[in-house]
Amino acid sequence: MSIRTALQNRLERIENNEKGFTLIELLVVVIIIGILAAIAVPVFLGQQAQAQDSAAISDLATAKVAVVSSLVANPAGPAVGAPDQALLDLGFPAGVTIEVGGRDFCLERTSLSTTVFSVGAGAAGPTAAPCP
Repeated sequence: MSIRTALQNRLERIENNEKGFTLIELLVVVIIIGILAAIAVPVFLGQQAQAQDSAAISDLATAKVAVVSSLVANPAGPAVGAPDQALLDLGFPAGVTIEVGGRDFCLERTSLSTTVFSVGAGAAGPTAAPCP
C-alpha cells in the first residue's frame, strides 16, 4: 500500500463522516499516561515519607515544650519510660518516649517511615539520630 493510497483512504473516511481514533492514536495516549504515572508515583511516595518525618519532628518539639513546662512543678525532671499524667496534661504527644530522665532528659520518636528522631534538654531542635 503506497502513501498515496493510504491518504486517499483516509480522505474518503473523513468525507464519509467516519469519526473516531485509530489504534495508533489510542496506543500513543495510553503510553503517555503510563509514562506520567511512572513519574508521579515515586514522587508521591517520597512526599509521603517526608510528611511522616515532619510529623515525628513536630511531636518531639511539642513533647520538649511539655517537659520543660513540667520542670516548673517537678524540678527533678521526668522519669524514664512512659510519660506521667502531668506531662500528658501539658500536651505530651503519644508515641514519644523518654529515653533519658531527669533535668538532662532525652526524648525519642520513630516516624512511620522508620527514621528515629531525638531531642535533648540542651538541643535547639530534633535531630535524625537516637538518644545518646
